[in-house]
Amino acid sequence: MRDTFRHQGLRKRLVQELRNEGIKDEKVLSVIGKIPRHLYIDTLFEDDAYENKPFSIGRGQTISNPFTVAYQTELLEVKKGEKILEIGTGSGYQSSVLAELEAEVYTIERHLPLSNKAKNTFSDFGYHSIQAYYGDGFKGLPENAPFDKILITAAAPEIPKELLKQLKINGMMVIPFGEGEVQQMIRITRLDKNEFEKETFSNFTFVPMLKGIEG
Repeated sequence: MRDTFRHQGLRKRLVQELRNEGIKDEKVLSVIGKIPRHLYIDTLFEDDAYENKPFSIGRGQTISNPFTVAYQTELLEVKKGEKILEIGTGSGYQSSVLAELEAEVYTIERHLPLSNKAKNTFSDFGYHSIQAYYGDGFKGLPENAPFDKILITAAAPEIPKELLKQLKINGMMVIPFGEGEVQQMIRITRLDKNEFEKETFSNFTFVPMLKGIEG
């Protein structure tokens, strides 16, 4: 598939839709307008790639709708050069958004086929600032810690304590928290070694964050 003028026009329309829905960070909107989302999903969905909705990517996982991606990214307050851990690589679209914001991205996926596919996508698109791993997201990447930011892209039934340990002081984690069909987006800031501040935001729906790995 190619990135045509039609695709670019549809992205422009999507960006305006996201702006109308309350996304204010122009850097995030600019990146959403740049990345060819249709290349991260099955060709069957290409005609709807720039609608504000999720799509299945296999293994019971989805690529989140663009508003959710933009919302989480905006909450993360990404700055150039920051070291960011993403839990749940999925299609690799969110990782690419972070990379386009000039972050140093470490992303981990528990489904081997999705991890391998995402690695190929990053290579094809020249995202050399993304390091992708196959593993258990609840464990994170202690060997690469600490991180400035951590982004979780699945619904967590509990706050992963191992991930909190991997945050820098003043670092932030954005995580959809809760069980059931609806979760609340929260942002956790590490104030010092043992103290954390929690902020609550809007409700969303994510696939569940699960422990372990699947081949």
